Amino acid sequence: MAEQKEPLNVKLIDNLAGGEYSNAMQVAHNENEFQMFFLNVMGQSGRVVSKVMTSPGHFKRMLSAMSENLSKYEATFGTIKEIASPIEKEVGFKTND
Repeated sequence: MAEQKEPLNVKLIDNLAGGEYSNAMQVAHNENEFQMFFLNVMGQSGRVVSKVMTSPGHFKRMLSAMSENLSKYEATFGTIKEIASPIEKEVGFKTND
């Protein structure tokens, strides 16, 4: 008989419960990790609302999951028109090694 796995019990920490809006993102990497900086930019100012670091293998799985979800979204709601980023290449700090 196949053994059933217990479901993963994940808790959302209090300061993430409401979420944060991000309209820009920067990505950097080194040999061991990818770093993603999610920003909320308005006019000439903005703030980093989240910073996520992960392994290259997990980063690749995330890209695959996002690509699959984007394809499903566009199949349902139509092609998304890409808009210009609200920021230049760098935002007050350098994110490339």
